[in-house]
Amino acid sequence: MDLNALLAQQIALPSIPKVAAVLLSELKLDKPDLKKVNQVISTDPALTVRVLQLANSGYFKMSGKVNSVSEALALLKLQHVRAMAQDAASSSSIKTVPGMQLHQFWDYSLNVARLARSLAGVVRQNQAAAFTCGLIHGIGELAIHLGVPEKAALLDKDCDPLSPKRARAERRLLGYCYAQVGAGLARKWHFPQAMVDALEHQYAPFDNNVYEPLAGVIHLAAWRVRAKEARMSSRQLAVSFPGPVGVVLGLDIDMVLQQDPIDWSVQTPGRALVV
Repeated sequence: MDLNALLAQQIALPSIPKVAAVLLSELKLDKPDLKKVNQVISTDPALTVRVLQLANSGYFKMSGKVNSVSEALALLKLQHVRAMAQDAASSSSIKTVPGMQLHQFWDYSLNVARLARSLAGVVRQNQAAAFTCGLIHGIGELAIHLGVPEKAALLDKDCDPLSPKRARAERRLLGYCYAQVGAGLARKWHFPQAMVDALEHQYAPFDNNVYEPLAGVIHLAAWRVRAKEARMSSRQLAVSFPGPVGVVLGLDIDMVLQQDPIDWSVQTPGRALVV
């Protein structure tokens, strides 16, 4: 299946059941705490996509301008958010995606988002957009597993979905990788162009006519978290560090590691609803 055919499919991205339940519970209150609603949605890639998709739709006349959950919630009415949450709760019944460990994927995505936000602050980029891009940068991987499961299974035999080598393996077999799928979906949903560019070029930030700094930020954040998932040694970290990307952003390996806001010693299955 080529990229356009995959993007044309109606793919329901699964939400985290616990997060969807907490969100629904909060929204049932007479006066929901919008700060809590923002925090809860911002821990879930699929919920974040749904909210941004709605806020960037033609209905609100803000197409291509909404970068974050907080910006989206400032536009949406509570009935819109409630309807979205109900729909997400139904989709959260999908508890498995063949070849994907969803809890690992969700935790990985949130960790990339946190680090991307931290790095964006250092290089003076939009931190809200960086967090959003980090959180949803891997949705293309979910779409590949849901849309072309047979091909994904072949890839999974030799390369874990979160392996640093995954994008290269996908390009060899499919002709495209998760980054292009995620960008294609973001373009279809009318997300801001800078976010589309960041998602599309996260794998190779310089494969672009105009360099998008957010792509470099996501590239470095994903490198750090994938390296941690792969349990790389200090030597392996030094060898694999994407130096050219760091040079352009003014970040060396020590600066990236120092900006890491994640306490890896307390990473456990499940997650706290804190961003």
